[in-house]
Amino acid sequence: MNYETVIGLEVHVELSTKTKLFCNCENKFGAEPNTLVCPVCLGMPGTLPVVNESAVDRLIQAALALNCTVATYSKFDRKNYFYPDMPKNYQISQYDLPLAKNGFLEIDTPAGRKKIGITRIHLEEDTGKSIHAGEAKSIAASDYTLLNYNRAGVPLLEIVSEPDIRSPEEAYQYLVGLKKILSWIGVSNCKMEEGSLRCDANISIRSEGESTLGVKTEIKNMNSFKSVKLALAFEEKRQREALNKGESIVQETRGWEEGKGITISMRSKEEAHDYRYFPDPDLPPLIISPEKIKKLKESLPELPEAMAVRFINNYGIPAYDAGVLTSYRSFAEFFEAATGICGDAKAVSNWMMSDVSKYLNERGMEIYDSKLSPSALARMIKLISNEVISGKIGKQLIEELLEKGGEPETIVEKKGWRQMTCPEEIMPFILTAIDNNPAVLKQYLEGKETVRQFFAGQVMKLSKGKASPTVLNKLLDDELKKRKEGNPPT
Repeated sequence: MNYETVIGLEVHVELSTKTKLFCNCENKFGAEPNTLVCPVCLGMPGTLPVVNESAVDRLIQAALALNCTVATYSKFDRKNYFYPDMPKNYQISQYDLPLAKNGFLEIDTPAGRKKIGITRIHLEEDTGKSIHAGEAKSIAASDYTLLNYNRAGVPLLEIVSEPDIRSPEEAYQYLVGLKKILSWIGVSNCKMEEGSLRCDANISIRSEGESTLGVKTEIKNMNSFKSVKLALAFEEKRQREALNKGESIVQETRGWEEGKGITISMRSKEEAHDYRYFPDPDLPPLIISPEKIKKLKESLPELPEAMAVRFINNYGIPAYDAGVLTSYRSFAEFFEAATGICGDAKAVSNWMMSDVSKYLNERGMEIYDSKLSPSALARMIKLISNEVISGKIGKQLIEELLEKGGEPETIVEKKGWRQMTCPEEIMPFILTAIDNNPAVLKQYLEGKETVRQFFAGQVMKLSKGKASPTVLNKLLDDELKKRKEGNPPT
């Protein structure tokens, strides 16, 4: 049979607030275990939560950036379940009246742009972290489990998509787009390695053309976007093969085993009634004024897609360049700052997408983690366009600027990288390149003019990249013309 895959994603995003959601404990990653805790986030009897306004503001900003409707009235609910990393034995979350709903995110697919609906975005507190002892890293196989409550109470967005995703690749693109927007507007650092962004995936299979959803499974324990794609691809294949054999799909939660590349059954899937939701009696309803929503909307920066269109229109760069340059906000701002200084948008784009990106990617850095400044890049480009240095020397200079910083003009003078423009300096290299390669010269004289580039390359090599290409090419052409006409060498 022909089947259709239906996927929905639940993404949890930790907000970059100074303090936790309902207490004044610091919201910080990497502190010593159980040092960022207090009676409130540890669930001690008699303590009362107070909502962090900054967390609410960040959710509203995220919701507006994702085209959601923000509710002027919402409330907090208690989600009841027992697990060691839940100190209160319930989680303060939102159930039937979330802060935001009915949004969307657009992704690129082979068939064109596609809208993925966002059902809701709600605010809740994060749980603590369980550390299971032993190689298996599972609660069943561990000798003991340690609990770190530093994360308990950290403000968390849960972003629930509509079941609009039709392939593991679309799920991957949705996550990339979501991370890009949330990190762009600064509501979260979205670092999966720190647990700031986590994803659970729901997947079902149905016969092509059907409108009723199939029986879904939920997949957990995926620690990267690549893992999400691989887990969904495995589960998609497993479910299709089961249906082809006449087997039934069981609604359950399955875990992703990264090392084995498979999903395994964990437990039957809970329903909403299993959590016994009820309004939190310690927290009043959230009343958000239209004026506040308007103010937060005006505070949003220019979003990446709008900025990419502006880059294309204002700077005349290709759409591909604009997409790469707006991959994250600081990169885009760096490009615009450098272009404003040197005026050559395409040159700035070329350097940033090649040598600069390679350097940053190899080291897992962002642009402002390096020593390079927009002014230094712009002035380096001017040195090349004014033929003070060659493009080849530029590659050495850009690495020096990224690694150590400094003034490009000073570095050029100090290292003797200034380009040779005097014919008397360059001509000896041209004669050496020709005279040391008689076989190549013979090919040229016999009509194979493409070998001219070989001689140009040899001259650049002999001059250590310092020969001016403009002067070099003119002198080389003149010399080769002499040789072809049978005139004596210069």
